[in-house]
Amino acid sequence: MSALSPYDLSLPELQALLEGWGEPPFRARQVWEWLYVHLADDWEQMTNLPRTLRERLAAHLPLVSPRVLATQVSSDGLTRKDLLQLADGETIETVLMRYERRRTACISTQVGCPIGCLFCATGQAGFRRNLSAGEIVAQAIHFARILRAEGDTPTDRPLSNVVLMGMGEPLLNYPATLEAIRRLSDPQGFRLGQRHITLSTVGIVPEIDRLAEETSPSGGPLQITLAISLHAATDELRNRLVPINRRYGLDALFAACRRYVNRTGRRISFEWVLIAGVNDSPAQAGALADRLQGLTAHVNLIPLNPTPAYEGKPPSRPAIAAFTDVLERRGIPFTVRLRRGIEIQAGCGQLRGRRA
Repeated sequence: MSALSPYDLSLPELQALLEGWGEPPFRARQVWEWLYVHLADDWEQMTNLPRTLRERLAAHLPLVSPRVLATQVSSDGLTRKDLLQLADGETIETVLMRYERRRTACISTQVGCPIGCLFCATGQAGFRRNLSAGEIVAQAIHFARILRAEGDTPTDRPLSNVVLMGMGEPLLNYPATLEAIRRLSDPQGFRLGQRHITLSTVGIVPEIDRLAEETSPSGGPLQITLAISLHAATDELRNRLVPINRRYGLDALFAACRRYVNRTGRRISFEWVLIAGVNDSPAQAGALADRLQGLTAHVNLIPLNPTPAYEGKPPSRPAIAAFTDVLERRGIPFTVRLRRGIEIQAGCGQLRGRRA
């Protein structure tokens, strides 16, 4: 058995490895606690393990964190973006956002992205490979260590929320993404409540149905928040903005969303990047409201963030007001998202995974 890091092993795999070395079964749980509760970054810190075991672990399973190549911090100090180098030299970007009572990590699931959304810097850069479950988890661990070292933990956990909204399409890396969610929400490990985890997808219909059938440790459905990157309410427009809509059109996507809500009982968030003169009209707002009738949902409106290869602009305040007025009159819950980290290219759609 081999792995890039111990974070690439599930607890049963770790148990099998250590038992194969002749260690008692409880050793794996000790290591697990050091990794996910104490956030150890060196085997030598695990002082309740025999030295011979620590040396063997160091030799066979290096506890190496992604290398930080660059860090940018917003002018208000509330948003931090790190460029991380993985073991094979590939790079990803990941973001920490500080709010009054929570600390949120926006983490990546792929190196690049194959979807190619017109306005997204990650899609503009192309696709390299999927991340392993360990590489996804390691991003959350990275920021949790930083917050704990700084004493900046307003809740009982170093991180209060994780959003799988960084680089990549999580549902096109389904096994690793799901394993990372289970790892982060393990009540004996990192202990992040599933309701504090959000997965964002452009709408891979078969995988939405698959996700609806997953279970939590209690036996019920997963309690994560599903967010759909929608951006248009007609197929003609969405085909241009989100090319995968040609495969999974809006009728099929919304049918899957309704099945998901019926199966899980969880509200779905719909992400809508507002682009001036493209999808910010009252007509699009009305079409969106039509799609959402009878569906337990919330709309997050995001004024467009600038990216190098797209010339679109965010809408004016009057245009945003006209759009939201339609939603309000139709009884659709919505939020106009606070723009964070724009000047360091850490906002929605701005991550690229390389030096500027």
